[in-house]
Amino acid sequence: MLGEYRIEGRRAAEIAASVERAVGSGDLEPGQPLPPMRELAVELGVNPNTVAAAYRTLRERGVIETAGRRGSRVRPAPATTGRDSVRVDVPEGVRDMSSGNPDPALLPPLASAFTAAAALGDHEPVLYGDVAVEPELARIARTALDADGVPDGPLAVLSGSLDGVERVLAAHLKPGDTVAVEDPGWGRTLDLVPALGLRTAPVGVDDEGPRADDVRRALADGARALIVTARAQNPTGAAVSAMRARALRAVLREHPETLLIEDDHGHGIVDLPLHPLAGATRHWAFLRSVAKAYGPDLRLAVLTGDGTTVDRVRGRQRLGPGWVSRLLQRAVVRLWTDGALDSHVVAAAYRRRRDLLTGALADRGIAAHGRSGMNVWVPVPDETGVVASLLHAGWAVAPGARYRLAAPPAIRITVSTLRDEETERLADAVATALRPAPARSYV
Repeated sequence: MLGEYRIEGRRAAEIAASVERAVGSGDLEPGQPLPPMRELAVELGVNPNTVAAAYRTLRERGVIETAGRRGSRVRPAPATTGRDSVRVDVPEGVRDMSSGNPDPALLPPLASAFTAAAALGDHEPVLYGDVAVEPELARIARTALDADGVPDGPLAVLSGSLDGVERVLAAHLKPGDTVAVEDPGWGRTLDLVPALGLRTAPVGVDDEGPRADDVRRALADGARALIVTARAQNPTGAAVSAMRARALRAVLREHPETLLIEDDHGHGIVDLPLHPLAGATRHWAFLRSVAKAYGPDLRLAVLTGDGTTVDRVRGRQRLGPGWVSRLLQRAVVRLWTDGALDSHVVAAAYRRRRDLLTGALADRGIAAHGRSGMNVWVPVPDETGVVASLLHAGWAVAPGARYRLAAPPAIRITVSTLRDEETERLADAVATALRPAPARSYV
């Protein structure tokens, strides 16, 4: 069953570590079955409960899965294998439109904000036992959330959106539970869910957000949580519209025990209004990060939600990192209050670049999506061929496989740094890549 590899160990932790090492080294391959628990217990000379505990640990870590009488096997896509491996190496001289990064020219300068935060820290140092959330940051964040119609709730500060998603999922779900995720969706989220030992249920997305019928089907089939991107959805640029929000809230009210997580990482770079779903279920969390607007290295996101959810997240955070640096929080406050970022200018710049490219593609008969944010999503029949053709033409784009579960093939083009004079050339290159190859003549 295992070929030449022998699982070793006398304790559950040792057995689990032996299997995990083999998966990491490739000695145990994806989909490979593991011995029945009683059989392995006899072979190792241990109690079957010890092997059961080891397998349980491996399931919780997302290394193996168990399918009833069919036994346990290495996950087809082990959690240690990320989607980042599905990327394009950008050779020198090729224009990189694949990174997903904001335009550095549109990011505000940070030096004065951190200087002011450091000076305040010298005067009022943060010590063990101090509050975890900078009071002025909480005040400003709550005012902005109120203005956008996000229900009142306690606040926490986390190290970015993905940190918040992970902590909220861990606060409510157990290994084996199912999470409804957008498809296409953020590749890191699609990796994170199985890494937590959870299952994914893909939900289709159009320009107005997750499709309500798909969400209803996933929840009816037993999904216990739903993750929704409010605006600037990665990779499609979708933004939840007022009509779609009403439809989704109606579905969620039919399943009030669903854990709802909303990610508004696009705040500050979009010019579309927020239509929150928060409050439609008993347990909910709303995340708003600063990375896209102020810089990816600012690992800070504000979380609000129902009291139970936020209390569990803050309690677990206290047992780990404790808090997000108050120096960083104070710098963000300074950036907010100094008006270092003109969000209208930033949003207008990204909108112009998206509109120019989608318009140029439409002129060539190519459908593309990009309602908000900094990416354009282009459906294609063959990702590999199109990506290779564009690379040959001097353009690097992201293959859609990094962002898909069951959705059809596509490519993602990051337009954040696309210059006006480049748009037509890029559209021509995409059109050429999509053009059917001429038929061969065998005369």
